[in-house]
Amino acid sequence: MKLSILSMLVAGAVLGAAAGCATRESANVYSKHETGREQVVRLATVDSVRAVKIQGSDTAAGPVAGGAVGGIAGSTIGHGKGSAVGAVLGVVGGAVAGRAIEQGVTSKDALEITVKLDSGELRAIVQEADLTFKPGDRVRLVSSGGVTRVTPQQP
Repeated sequence: MKLSILSMLVAGAVLGAAAGCATRESANVYSKHETGREQVVRLATVDSVRAVKIQGSDTAAGPVAGGAVGGIAGSTIGHGKGSAVGAVLGVVGGAVAGRAIEQGVTSKDALEITVKLDSGELRAIVQEADLTFKPGDRVRLVSSGGVTRVTPQQP
């Protein structure tokens, strides 16, 4: 019984993490709600590129799953009151570990791309590191609904 609960929790955590992979921080991934909408396109030149991280998710899923797994594991230690103490410590330790695991699994490598618009203005955009840019590259800024993506300018 405990093994089945543990298996279900782990499967749920994995599916939840996989579902969070397609995001608005990517230049190459659009949600179905973003399709068919007009976008504003501006041309620019890359001024600088800096590697950054996009912070991982901090939902209740990680601590809850970790706490459940830790509680089950902790309850197998000792008998009577020792088992109850082990379960409580397992829940607390599992919740802390689950939160850290969720944040680590869902964090993403990203780029802070500073561009100089043809008008002379500077703009900085952070997006997933799914494309490469270097200073001097000509790029397009594609904006819609408060989201701007940097994409290569096609010849």
